[in-house]
Amino acid sequence: MSATDKHDASPATILIAALLAAIAGFGTVYLSFAPSDNGRLASSIKQGEGGAAAPAEEKAGHGPLAGLNKGAMAAFLARPKPLDLGEVSFVDGEGETKSLSDWRGKVVLLNIWATWCVPCREEMATLDKLEAALGGKDFQVVAVNIDRGGGDKPKSFLAETGATHLSLYTDPSGKLFSTLKAVGMPTTLLLDRAGHEIGRLVGPANWDSPEALALIKAAIAAPASA
Repeated sequence: MSATDKHDASPATILIAALLAAIAGFGTVYLSFAPSDNGRLASSIKQGEGGAAAPAEEKAGHGPLAGLNKGAMAAFLARPKPLDLGEVSFVDGEGETKSLSDWRGKVVLLNIWATWCVPCREEMATLDKLEAALGGKDFQVVAVNIDRGGGDKPKSFLAETGATHLSLYTDPSGKLFSTLKAVGMPTTLLLDRAGHEIGRLVGPANWDSPEALALIKAAIAAPASA
């Protein structure tokens, strides 16, 4: 591991992530100076996971998600190789512990949000529409709230935004944000059927747009990673 990897993400790295969200047409991203690999994610796509130069087809977005990071999904960063996230857990609305393995076999859009995140409010409605359109045996939106102080406020937030198709999930441990190496709010990860991250988007997005639907449908149709 290099000395750079041992340090927290630099302000420049965080600014790059914010600008990626701005490319998609959003002016506000809530940033955190928590450790993150999101800037290095963009670099790894250009350089290859092992540090060597990536083939031309990989730089162009080779794979099932090739060419789909455009329009409303312009800020989406596809990983050249699926990433095993390890142990990731949170709780459902009943207080029961859940982990990503509970969704094994489904493509998952894992969204990290908070009630104090203004862009999350508008985005939540689009996530709800995405779940209504594609949710089922092959796909699910899993939106996890990272507020502290219980689930009453997040539950009210979902009701206020009209999110009737999304289940309530919360992170009382406060560790999810750093575990997933998120850099801004909201952050959304796309996971394949094996629970591996195949891409992420920092900042709000229109998740019921034609571009988002095309991206999710391509992920559903793609074979799961080992």
